[in-house]
Amino acid sequence: MQLLPVDGFVSHHTAARVLGGVVPHDENLHASVPAHRNRSRKLGLQVHRSTRTPVTFDGVRTTSPTATFIDLAGVLGLVDTVVLGDSLVRKGLASPARLVRAAASAPDRLRTRAVRAAALVRARVDSPMETRTRLLLLLAGLPEPQIDIEFRDDHGIVLRRVDMGYREARLGIEYDGRHHATVVSQWEGDITRREEFDLRDWRLVTLVAKDIYRTPSATLERVVAAMRSRGMQVPPLRDEWRAHFPGR
Repeated sequence: MQLLPVDGFVSHHTAARVLGGVVPHDENLHASVPAHRNRSRKLGLQVHRSTRTPVTFDGVRTTSPTATFIDLAGVLGLVDTVVLGDSLVRKGLASPARLVRAAASAPDRLRTRAVRAAALVRARVDSPMETRTRLLLLLAGLPEPQIDIEFRDDHGIVLRRVDMGYREARLGIEYDGRHHATVVSQWEGDITRREEFDLRDWRLVTLVAKDIYRTPSATLERVVAAMRSRGMQVPPLRDEWRAHFPGR
């Protein structure tokens, strides 16, 4: 942080990382200075002018969580902005409703993109890839899945969870990260878990990274087939997802 101007504060990508939010990698230190200040130029430092009042987080002067979300809505794509929003909510630094309110009063140049992204932020999302999975479905026009579905015993104790799904149709959608295949205990636990869902007459669609990044079209076909197998009404797919999940 030695590059930070005397009256500056971290913002944009750097602020998101300070706050513990998830954003794409950016090598520069992003800082903001009061609007009347000239933006100094240094290697590795990107300075923005801002009228925002900074907050202090873990000893660092930074834009607030909501301000950081709004600022980055003007820089990031829709999916990455929602990933950031979900991660800030997960850490307890914002709520979907608070982000929606902040977006509605955002500066004109940021408002449209911020409003769209904020409307898609949800609570209880465990990982960026779960966000991406949900957005692939939504941008294709499929029904929004319930997030973090819990299965409890007669005493209210949570026995199992599924990332997202459609409870009435007994259809779950799970994202499995690479560690699920490389950690033996996790892999063995997943086998038992899936057998338990079979006994409950639940169908699970399990996705991995390539299903989102490389073959999103095939992934949508799998989900649609699973929906129909459970008796769900499936609307015609929209093409908006293609701009955000181009595949390879």
